[in-house]
Amino acid sequence: MKIDKKILKQIAIKAKAKTAKSSINKNSADELSGDEQLFKKNFSDITPFSQDKVLIFKRNSKAKFKQSNSKDSNIKMAEFHFSDQYEPQLPTQGAMKYVRADVSSFESKALRRGDYVPELILDLHGLNQQQAKRELAALLVESKKQHINCVCIVHGIGSRVLKNKIPHYLVQHPDVMAFHQATLEWGGDGALLVLLEVEDR
Repeated sequence: MKIDKKILKQIAIKAKAKTAKSSINKNSADELSGDEQLFKKNFSDITPFSQDKVLIFKRNSKAKFKQSNSKDSNIKMAEFHFSDQYEPQLPTQGAMKYVRADVSSFESKALRRGDYVPELILDLHGLNQQQAKRELAALLVESKKQHINCVCIVHGIGSRVLKNKIPHYLVQHPDVMAFHQATLEWGGDGALLVLLEVEDR
């Protein structure tokens, strides 16, 4: 049986190529350490993952964050004035009232007569002392921002905790000029009408 020379030549070329390839693999294997050879042997048939990272673009909320941060810091500053240990000299008999030293006593009478109409009303029913303190601070910040000079704070009577504490907090705040027990129209014994110092617009 005769074998074509062309076929023999092709077989010889393939054999040479195979020998060269195995020699390259052997050389590269010799260069690798034992751990690397073992790793290559065990994971040679593994296909790497394709990149599946998803980029999510968020809206720029920096301005909003700064604004809320600023509001919170203003409330904290207003709250800073409210000490639970401070005991001011306030009337124990009759209507609850107060006038700041540099303010005319006429303002207290004006509040009592109803000359001032509250533009904001804060109802503290159902709140504990700490919550009430924070809401009061927020009211004072908002009043200053909106140039409101008269507000009504409804503290209720209940266990008298807020009824006793709210006047103590108000006396300590520098923007409070005067307050008086509210008229029946605005809550009577369970509320205070508060006069605030307002900056000129």
